[in-house]
Amino acid sequence: MEFIGRDKEIKKFLDFFKDDNQTAALIYGRRRVGKSELIKYCIKNSGITSIYYECKQTTGKNNAESISQVIADYLNIPKPDFNSVEEVADYLFRRFTDEYGIFVLDEYPYLRENTVGLDSIMQSLIDKYKNKSKLKIIVCGSSVETMKTLLKEDNPLYGRIDLTVSLEPMDYYDSSKFYENFSDEDKIRIYSVFGGIPYYNRLINDKLSVKENIIKLIASSGARLENEISMFLHAELSKITNANEVFETMAKGYSKFSDILSQSHVSSSPTLVDVLEKLEKLQIVGKESPINDKNNKKKTRYFISDNLSLFYYKYIFVNMSQMKMMDEEEFYNRYIHEDFETKYVPKQFERIAKQYLIMKNKKGELKPVITEIGKYWYDDPKGQKNGEFDIVTKDDAGYIFYEVKFSSNPLSYEIVRKEIEQVKECGLDCYKYGFISRSGFENFNDDNVIKINLTDLYK
Repeated sequence: MEFIGRDKEIKKFLDFFKDDNQTAALIYGRRRVGKSELIKYCIKNSGITSIYYECKQTTGKNNAESISQVIADYLNIPKPDFNSVEEVADYLFRRFTDEYGIFVLDEYPYLRENTVGLDSIMQSLIDKYKNKSKLKIIVCGSSVETMKTLLKEDNPLYGRIDLTVSLEPMDYYDSSKFYENFSDEDKIRIYSVFGGIPYYNRLINDKLSVKENIIKLIASSGARLENEISMFLHAELSKITNANEVFETMAKGYSKFSDILSQSHVSSSPTLVDVLEKLEKLQIVGKESPINDKNNKKKTRYFISDNLSLFYYKYIFVNMSQMKMMDEEEFYNRYIHEDFETKYVPKQFERIAKQYLIMKNKKGELKPVITEIGKYWYDDPKGQKNGEFDIVTKDDAGYIFYEVKFSSNPLSYEIVRKEIEQVKECGLDCYKYGFISRSGFENFNDDNVIKINLTDLYK
């Protein structure tokens, strides 16, 4: 199967393999984000002898025995008799003194839980064989919090990690390469549901419609991903009840801390703080503050950053009983279709538009260069108005306010003019206006208006 995306990460690993002065790499990210596949692809294309081992939730001795068999298979030698991970690693450091070798410990936190002082053991061996061995070690894990502790000053491995890769979900553009045969509009719809997780995107069948994919994969009893979110949360959290409460409340559109607390059944403010922090660490909830008032905690807003989780809690979790007893087409048409088209996808289109602007900015294709992007909050006590603009960029010349429209009709100059007047009436400071439209624009020219079509997002 073709490997898609991750060009920057691939280059980092291939450069790491070639560098004589680098020994250890660390890669982490949430489950299903594609860490293992990325590592396997990189070591396959490195041409270097590699030992890949996925750690198990069992004793250190049992893991050592399992690694022994893997070493025998990879190196085509009789099975060594190792009783500890330390013996395994020491052997491999000595084995690869004249030639390069790669040793991958995937799901390192499992091994760490059951091997006393594992970080110290690895640190000691890295120091012992520095400048003597050509072995490269890659430590990988899905427990983001645990993996980040390896980088802290009080950890034995501090200063020994030469390459750190935090693997994030793919953006909308790279994700679309999994389903290139869809129209640009349908690519937006698909990404709005399945997001940037490669595991989900590989399940998409571009010979089926968007609706058929959604029903087959998530919106029907027994669907492939029906239990994906709950299984993920059960694996990561000791108590899932509060997380369900928070997700369900946020899926309804509540984003202020006080609103989430009052609308959910979470018992207290400290409990909610704890739940939100855990969900942020799992990279499925995010928070943002307005770029013009960053330090105002009252204006901080929380949101579900993982698309499949958002879709699940908005449409599936609350209607699970109905889904299990209804015809799947009827369920989709009654509980998903209209809201999905008129509210859900248009809102996700805004997030995609933000990704587009960031992507163009990183490529150096926006002048002046954007220094900040995010929401912009305004208060007008005199006019008794307050509100927010979802996408505003800041550069050396000032602010640009963007309006994102998922309308089926081209944007007319009349609509554009009204949107601009709204900004001016609020007395807001901006020097240009941007519009990103699903259906393009009617024919008009205005030097103060940036026009971006849906097709521009996939060029």
